[in-house]
Amino acid sequence: MAKEEKEEVAAAEPVKKKKPLVKIIIIAVAALAVVGGGVVGAMHFLGKGGAEKKHVAAPVVSASWPMEPFIVNLLDNQGERYLKVIMQLEVSDQLAVPELEQMKAKLRDNILDLLTAKTYAELMEMGGKQKLRDEVAARVNSYLTKGKITKVYFTEFVIQ
Repeated sequence: MAKEEKEEVAAAEPVKKKKPLVKIIIIAVAALAVVGGGVVGAMHFLGKGGAEKKHVAAPVVSASWPMEPFIVNLLDNQGERYLKVIMQLEVSDQLAVPELEQMKAKLRDNILDLLTAKTYAELMEMGGKQKLRDEVAARVNSYLTKGKITKVYFTEFVIQ
């Protein structure tokens, strides 16, 4: 009987060693699948796939046109307040810059009319500067034939 017990114990030990080995292999295969999936997902979302490289669009080239400073009296308070503003206009097409240079006097006159019609309260209210940007862009765009104003930047804006 003792021999039979030793044989059973000896036979049972190799089976126990195989189970942890099988678990380790299964875990390793699962880990490789997760890592492989992560790499494929990262390549897909980061755009490093070969198919997506063919569809890269050319970057949009815009130009910026600086304007000379505007110093105007505001409409309210009997002209006691004045506005000093310096703007840069971002245009959608480089061809619009020479056109802007040609019409500089017209554009400045039109913008001066717009600025002198503003009150302190209009400019200082929530969204007042953004509304002014939109109005300037609309007025300048009405003159342009090549390209359009995409954004108006105030590089200096002072009210006293």
